[in-house]
Amino acid sequence: METQNLPACPVETTLTLIGDKWKVLILRDLMGGTRRFGELKRSIGKVSQKVLTAQLRAMEESGLLLRKVYAEVPPRVEYTLTDTGYSLKPILDAMWSWGEDYKKKNAPSQHDAQKEAGRPQAEQNGAKADKTPDSPFL
Repeated sequence: METQNLPACPVETTLTLIGDKWKVLILRDLMGGTRRFGELKRSIGKVSQKVLTAQLRAMEESGLLLRKVYAEVPPRVEYTLTDTGYSLKPILDAMWSWGEDYKKKNAPSQHDAQKEAGRPQAEQNGAKADKTPDSPFL
């Protein structure tokens, strides 16, 4: 996306770049490090292959992630956040905290059962990366 096509409002700009369910979940998973297409698809769940591919391409064009294709059979493609993509971490941290607080207040019995289920895939697998204090993302 060219900067000349971006909205004047910074909030609207952010929403234009990441303002849908799938992009935010892709960011969530890539905060833990490089992922293959299949790993993203399994982690996100109900997204179709076509939609996931389109979202990843849009995020690559926006400079949020890098796509690396390996010359192998079968083809292997990996996705990694750029510094620009990783700079969205405080926003995802805030969304995580807000979501946990909301669930505690509005669905306390569900909160504990679902808490582990929503953890980023990297955290479920015990992976470690840069982690800021009080951040659920690795």
